[in-house]
Amino acid sequence: MADESSTRTVLVAAGANLAIAVAKAVAALITGSAAMWAETMHSFADTGNEVLLFLGLRRSKRKPDRKHPFGYGQERYFWAFLAALGIFLVGGLLSIGEGVRSLLVPEPLERPWIGIVVLIVSAGFETWSWLTARRQLREDARARRRSVREHLVRASDPSATTVYLEDSAALIGIALALAAIVLHMITGWAWWDPAASMAIGVLLAVVAWLLARRSKALLIDAAAPDDVMETLRDSIGPQPWIEEVRELRAVYVGPSQLLVTLDVAPSGELRTRPGGELVDRVTDLRERLLRHPAVADAVITVVS
Repeated sequence: MADESSTRTVLVAAGANLAIAVAKAVAALITGSAAMWAETMHSFADTGNEVLLFLGLRRSKRKPDRKHPFGYGQERYFWAFLAALGIFLVGGLLSIGEGVRSLLVPEPLERPWIGIVVLIVSAGFETWSWLTARRQLREDARARRRSVREHLVRASDPSATTVYLEDSAALIGIALALAAIVLHMITGWAWWDPAASMAIGVLLAVVAWLLARRSKALLIDAAAPDDVMETLRDSIGPQPWIEEVRELRAVYVGPSQLLVTLDVAPSGELRTRPGGELVDRVTDLRERLLRHPAVADAVITVVS
């Protein structure tokens, strides 16, 4: 169900961004606005990023095999990292470069009302995509008893988070481009456009850094957050035969997929009994952990 929601969110964003990118490109050609060109590159970058996220979603669904015993869930993190690089290179750096070029060689603004209309319509499409991503984030956050803000930081599935942050940046970028065109019309000062273009580029670079940092953390065996660890401890529960849980570790091997390892010290009474009973208790505990929906595998080590 979560995978279906992520796929729907990504496809809605891809369709909206492609339509917006084409409309912005036409408006940029007509108006000559640097801010419109920056927004055009922004939307084309976002469209390409949704394609990368969709590839990650499709490839992550492959079944475990001998080379990948925990499946291919981390494919999503790899493709999300590439999407973050795309935002930075195509959206951020090119927008800043376009702003610098327009600053050095200012161009007249022609038919600005066309750009204004396109930006307003684009804002509607972006809002639709943003609301779709936010709806999924709220549902996922509610299921984990988190606020949306907490879930943005802790989520193990990068798809909805990436779309949400992309669309948030897109709405801010549209507001900056719209303000630049209106101010250019009112004041006649040509530098509003390049200033907005560079601001959009900086905004995209910041979003790209945030997304890349999260994807990197998940790719290098990020530990489960505290609220997830609490549910795992609840799954273990108080066990009469366990004197102490020495260590409990859980790392993500895919979206909502954890590899759990724990060291347990059995009670003194159980240590004196035949080994078969201890094996049964450990097996029962492992099966209890595997019933947790987020646990892909569990390894239990008995220590003295």
